[in-house]
Amino acid sequence: MTERSLADWLAYLEQLHPSAIDMGLERSRAVAQRLCLGKPAPLVITVTGTNGKGSTCAFLASLLQTQGLRTGVYSSPHLLRYNERVQIAGNQASDAELCEAFAAVEAARGEISLTYFEVGTLAAFWLFLRAGLDAVVLEVGLGGRLDAVNLVDADLALVTSIGLDHAEWLGDTRESVAFEKAGIFRPGQPALCGDPQPPQPLLDRAAQLEAPFFLRGRDYDLSVGAEHWSWSGTDRRGDKLLLEQLPLLDLPMENAALALQAFALLELPWQAEQVAQALARTRVTGRLDRRALSWQGKALTLLLDVGHNPHAAEYLAQRLATNPSGGRRLAVFGLLTDKDLAGVVTPLLGAISHWAVAPLPSVRSRPVAELEAQLHNCAAQVSAYDDVQSALQAQCERASAGDEILLFGSFYCVAEALDWLARHASGEMQDGFAR
Repeated sequence: MTERSLADWLAYLEQLHPSAIDMGLERSRAVAQRLCLGKPAPLVITVTGTNGKGSTCAFLASLLQTQGLRTGVYSSPHLLRYNERVQIAGNQASDAELCEAFAAVEAARGEISLTYFEVGTLAAFWLFLRAGLDAVVLEVGLGGRLDAVNLVDADLALVTSIGLDHAEWLGDTRESVAFEKAGIFRPGQPALCGDPQPPQPLLDRAAQLEAPFFLRGRDYDLSVGAEHWSWSGTDRRGDKLLLEQLPLLDLPMENAALALQAFALLELPWQAEQVAQALARTRVTGRLDRRALSWQGKALTLLLDVGHNPHAAEYLAQRLATNPSGGRRLAVFGLLTDKDLAGVVTPLLGAISHWAVAPLPSVRSRPVAELEAQLHNCAAQVSAYDDVQSALQAQCERASAGDEILLFGSFYCVAEALDWLARHASGEMQDGFAR
């Protein structure tokens, strides 16, 4: 067989299984057993939630690496390169490493059909095990109970938030979502929740498993001021911990607080200054990702955020309200068909002066006519474009110096913007752009 490139492997994996999403652990568990994939590292932390998983994983990895622990991170989806999904000791997995891992999974699966995500998850576990890591942080792809990541028994299980999304698979109530997410809890192992008011099924599952349960607002909490924020929590022995005068973060501090509580339970050295530095240097592309740019001599700000459901939109609106722009805010927006259009748009109507809507590069993209009609019905100023990059360029031309352009609604939106930025920075497009 001719050796496949990474692009060849990904194209092959996309058509390997009849459906893109097929919840259940039986298939992937059988292949994991054939590969002798047990626990991928001595310490495993699993993270699920409607929003906030990516930044929570990033905070955790930063805190662990500060202690000198070789740490792996598995996350999804990626923005520009599949390699972003698998990080080993601070570096993205190489094409060659991923190809070797995919080949190992392919050889082991035999007659068992796996989804794209299932193969990717098993490949990540295979790479982590071979790398001899001290710890891994695993981001759940969808739900929790039946997600391939849940093959592994976690030492700590974190739930960031509980909202409505992916109703086709998780149900259309917070209770049903909570039940699925609580599926990552393990008997006697700490379970943490960053949602201060979790639905009862989550609480019931923790109690049933006799899992020590740590809840935001009860067992740990945060307080955010105009210039600093503080955190209070507890270690594994029940002793109180306190961090004060922490510098404000660009990423959600609620997720930093959850990661801090998880870190506090690991009985690793607790040095306040080192902990604060680890949080402050954490970055996640596409999450409240603010970038300065110059367009034809105008100083503008571009804010990238992958938020794509009502819970994320409400949080984004809150952050915008506490960080006023010096000028107008213009939006570039696209959405997938399975997302709640009204629920995503409504919280941000008061913050946006003009909307530029566009289709996403996906067969699941919501038609532009629907986006435009929804915003017209809300009396918003809106223009439609053929693609995200055209919409972004139009907003740059429409903007005045000091304005901010918010690009959100999907990972696809942010990926298109990052590609646009990269091409401009490399000089491929002659329009006065500079970063």
